[in-house]
Amino acid sequence: MYSIVSDTSANIDVNVLKERDIRIIPFTYYLNGRECTCTDTTAFDGGSFYEAMRGGTKVTTSQITPQKYIDCFRPILEKGRDILFVSMSSGISGSYSSAMMAAAELKEEFPDRVISLIDTIGASLGEGLLALRAADLRDAGVTIEKAAEKLKDLRHKMCNIFTVDDLKYLRNTGRLSRTSTTVGTVLNIKPLLKGDGEGKIVCFQRSRGRKKAIAEIAAYYDRYVRDAGSQTVGIAHADCEEDAKCLAELIKRNNPPKDIMTVMYEPVTGSHVGPGALAFFFTGDEKFRDDN
Repeated sequence: MYSIVSDTSANIDVNVLKERDIRIIPFTYYLNGRECTCTDTTAFDGGSFYEAMRGGTKVTTSQITPQKYIDCFRPILEKGRDILFVSMSSGISGSYSSAMMAAAELKEEFPDRVISLIDTIGASLGEGLLALRAADLRDAGVTIEKAAEKLKDLRHKMCNIFTVDDLKYLRNTGRLSRTSTTVGTVLNIKPLLKGDGEGKIVCFQRSRGRKKAIAEIAAYYDRYVRDAGSQTVGIAHADCEEDAKCLAELIKRNNPPKDIMTVMYEPVTGSHVGPGALAFFFTGDEKFRDDN
């Protein structure tokens, strides 16, 4: 048996984490210079957090250090268990690199143990749904080697698509180029963004108005989804619950999924996309990541 480990960017409810036996490494964020962590998304007051951001409260983040990974991984390895780590995209965070450094150091200390790292090329539930899939595989008796192979294939089919109210948050945190951030500054143009084949955020379409942008997200789902009825899809929102409900209704019209997991963006990833961000995650044609 092996342990599943992810990070708080996976955006999975703490009760689900306990039920599925998934361990989480917390990302750190700074609220007006004060260091904070959020390991319990159920208790997270997203409304107040995103309202504070709208009012100008500054939120910054930092990547997880190799030592934090070591501190989490070592007790698991000492118990004789292997580790399957499901990480936030290396395309938007250096934390995966920190995990690689930690794993290399620990392999010298525990040469008989397996530490398998999965770069999901996603974030929020684009990462979280893969962590849950990892738990499914583990519980079904799939070996850590086979599970890693399956996840590395599935990550390219995990479609991450979202829209934001203001691109300044992605620009200010370096998640999107300054050239791209000119989109949406006038005429109520709303950008559609996605994770590309390398897990980087790209703006690939413009929609006039919020309602149109939400409808376009649903349209891309209809176009690219595969085997909708057998999968759980994910919606993450940054304090725009009504828009999340609207999107859920739209995706149920033509290709209803087995289940819809809806979450409030946790504060670290949420601070990068900003208040009003709305994201959708589903398994579909891997061409989605590279199609224009």
